[in-house]
Order: sequence, then C-alpha cells, then structure tokens
Amino acid sequence: MERIHENNENLAFDYIVIGTGPAGAVIAKTLSDHKKTSVLVLEAGENNDKDQPIKDSTVAPELEEHFFPQYFWQGEGVPQEGLDDRSFEWTTGRLSGGGSSINGEQYVRPTPSVLREWEKLLGPLWSPQQAIRRFKQLEKYNGKTKKPDVHGYHGRIDIRQAPAKPTNMAKKLVLAMERATGFKRILDYNDPQTPLGPFTRWQLFQKPNGRRESSSTAFLSSDIIHSNGMGVNGRKLKVIYKATALRILFKQKKAIGVEFVKEGQCFRAFAHKKVIISAGINSAQLLMLSGIGPGKQLKQANIPVIFNNPNVGKNLRNHTLNFATFTTNPSDTPLPLNDPAALYTGGAFLPDPTPGSDKSRRAVQLVGRVSSDGLLSIVILFLRPKSHGSIKIQTNDPLKIVLADEGFLENPADLEAIKNIYRVYIKNIADKLSAIDPAYQLMSPTLEIINNDGKLEEFIKQNFGHNHHQQGALRMAPLNQGGVVDFLGRVHGVEGLIVADDSLVPFTVDGNTTAPAYLIGFTIAQQLQKENG
Repeated sequence: MERIHENNENLAFDYIVIGTGPAGAVIAKTLSDHKKTSVLVLEAGENNDKDQPIKDSTVAPELEEHFFPQYFWQGEGVPQEGLDDRSFEWTTGRLSGGGSSINGEQYVRPTPSVLREWEKLLGPLWSPQQAIRRFKQLEKYNGKTKKPDVHGYHGRIDIRQAPAKPTNMAKKLVLAMERATGFKRILDYNDPQTPLGPFTRWQLFQKPNGRRESSSTAFLSSDIIHSNGMGVNGRKLKVIYKATALRILFKQKKAIGVEFVKEGQCFRAFAHKKVIISAGINSAQLLMLSGIGPGKQLKQANIPVIFNNPNVGKNLRNHTLNFATFTTNPSDTPLPLNDPAALYTGGAFLPDPTPGSDKSRRAVQLVGRVSSDGLLSIVILFLRPKSHGSIKIQTNDPLKIVLADEGFLENPADLEAIKNIYRVYIKNIADKLSAIDPAYQLMSPTLEIINNDGKLEEFIKQNFGHNHHQQGALRMAPLNQGGVVDFLGRVHGVEGLIVADDSLVPFTVDGNTTAPAYLIGFTIAQQLQKENG
C-alpha cells in the first residue's frame, strides 16, 4: 500500500470528520460556515443521492431488503440468546448521508421526559428547551401544524407532514386505536404538549415533492460542495468518498489525525484542532482500533492501549420490533393515490401498558403499514427497553467486524412489556377495528396465541424483527457513571478527539433515532463554533 508522507500539507486541516450521517454532515457544514476554518470529511461510501432507490421515498421501507449489497455495510451480530439464538444484521448506510439515506424517513424527536434525564446528567445544554430551539433551527417544516414555538420553517432539513388527506383505512385504524387505548387523536406527536396518542399524519424526512431528505441532500448539497467533493464559493470543505477510516493517530494522548484506506491505498490526514468521529455503529470499533477501550480486550487483540476505558462498547441498546397482521377491506386504499410517498397508514405513541408503569411517558410506537399482498401490519416498537448489549473488538484488523451483541430480551421485563402490548393494545385494537369494519380481522397472532402466555412468548421470539435504532455504546456521561465522552462529546482520557452520533445517547430515546443524531451533531457543532470565536 502506498502511504502519503506525514508532512503532506494537502491533507492537513483544522478538523477531520469521519462520516456523513446526520451528525457528521451537520458538523462539517456548520464548522466550514466560518470561511477560515478548513474541514476534511471522510466517507466510506459514495454519493448516491441521485440513485432512484435512494431518492424515491416509496422504496424506503424495503430499501434494505432489495438493495442491501449496494448501500449498506455488510455485517451480522452475534446470535441472540433471548431469541432462540437467532442473529440479525449489523449494518447501516454505507453512502453519503449514512443512516439518513437508507432509513424509513420517520422524523421523531425525543420527548421532554427523555431530554430532562439528559439535562440532569449532562447540564442545561441538553435541556428540552435547548433541544427544541435547535430542532427549530434545523427544520424547514411543511405540514398542517402551525406552531412557530414548536417548529422551524427556515432550516435546511425538509420535514413533510403526510398525508394531507388520510385514507379511510388510516381513519378506521386510528379510530380503533382511540377507542382501544382511551387516548384521543393528536395532530403532532413532536409537539411537547401532545407526545401521546394515535394520529393519521406522520412527519417524514422528505422534500415537499415527497423525495427523500437526508443529511447529504440537506447539508452536503450543491450549494455547499461541488460534485468533486470540494467546497463551493471558497468554503474550505473537502469530502473524500470511498475513504474508510482505519484508526485515529495520536501523539502521546492527543489525537492528531486519521489513517484511512481509499481504493486499496493507505493515507494519513492530519487535524490542527480536532478529529470528530461520526461513524454511527462503527464509532465504537474505531475507538477500540485506536487504543481506547477495555485494556484487557485491546491487549488480546494486539492493539496498543492509549486509554483504558471499560465503558467503551458497553451500554448498547436498541428498540424491539414486532408485528401484528390484519386482513383489510379491499375497497380501502392504505395511502392516497396521489401521495404514495406518505408511506404509513396511521400510527400511535403510547405508554407502557404494564401495570405500575408511568402512563405519562411514551414507551410504545405503533406504525400502520400495508404490504404488497394487501395485509395491514401494525409494526410494534417497545421504546424503553431495559436490556442492553455490548460491542467487543475481535482483532486489530480494521476490516473485520466487531462482536456486536445487542442483548435483545436479556432483561425479562422487556418480554413482559411486549406481551402486555399484545394483550392490551393489539387485542383491544383488533376488537374495535373489526367492530368498525368486519373486513378487518386479526390474523397474526391469533387471539388464541395472545391469550396463552407460553404461545405468545414463543410468537414474539419467532417473529422478532430488527431495526437500526442502535444507541448508547459510547455513553455521554462522567467516566464514573459509565461514560466514554463528556457532555460535549470529548472522549475521556485523551485530547483533541470528539464522538458525535447516536452512540452517545445517555438514556434511550423514545422514538426513531435520526432526529436525535441531528440534535447531537448540531449541538456539538455550535459549541465548537463558539470555541473558534
């Protein structure tokens, strides 16, 4: 492999950012807004913004199923003991925009309940009020909600509330949810005043025409960088695609650069100020390859230890994913014929139905979705799992994936919560929905399964799904409270190194994880801007 000489000034910048997902792209654009600040961005994938499957939102829910090799990292997690040793993909987007270019486009902010926990641990920078202010700065909102104290209308991220006119199927499902749960229909689940209830309109990362909006289209667009990755109008920004970071370079305990591979050749780039890791599920591995992590594991993998921190990779969490399937009325269309990019047929955010749980806090996400065979699925996410997993390094080979154990159902309380979601919510929704229209009948699981504890448990395990809501493996907290980084993303034990992505999440978010990643990136970027004056 050819190695660029360390003194090559062409690869020396103020900042190096690894990854173009929601956090990385926001940081790169925000820092380079200061015309004297130079930023290098390394992206392992290519820019696929113009590819039909990426920009066409109607493909979003099945993108991984149909286009896994083209746009995703290739990896698999370890077999899950709590799920009869089944294993799941360990992947995210490997392209410009990262996870925001391959997700299901749902825009869901963390509720004030979660952010108050963050604030208590990390300080006022992460308060609900500060988060709302930053979300408003990021958003360009397009929908029925008209609340300037809640939504922003001049930011860079297009958010579309859709559909404008819900279908009969959506109305029937949401009415059944209202009657089954006792929660009234809401217009806007991102309004802090209405975090709970069923709704017909999702908020989506989409342009007004329904095309996908990602961190790439919003923050690395043609007014920011040229097609060759160079900044526009003197902006000192350079994006190198097909550049996979191998490890962080240190001088003693100060991060000074990054070693990366591009098209079979090895290069080094250097940072005058800071190196920022925004590599999502790959961030923990990159830290460990660089010598920051559990010392014993690192030594076994023949990695020199820069800082021994057993918390690295330890607090991994993911939301659970299950399903309930219904027959439908053939006369009802799931989506408006003129708006297939609306994607989802109603939904709800609800509390944990388990007796004794906090009924004021969001803990369950229900998503209406119709398959190609015409069946209606209620996608079920449990948002407050107690189970947690870990990420462990196998070897000093940066191209070998880590041992990612997501620990699904490791804590028995999670299985009980999911069983209660079926027993209380799904069973009652099925009853109310069939009363509204007898064509809607619960097919799977059957009532016999729901009413039998053993059968329901087996159904949940056998029909367990996987989503891309990994978070918390590099927890943002003091070192003695399981932390890997401080409240500004600065890595404990070293200088000049920041992590900014969902791996920082200190308390599990109660919804989809793209919005929190934007929040984390933008918050850290603004603080770095202040440091620069």
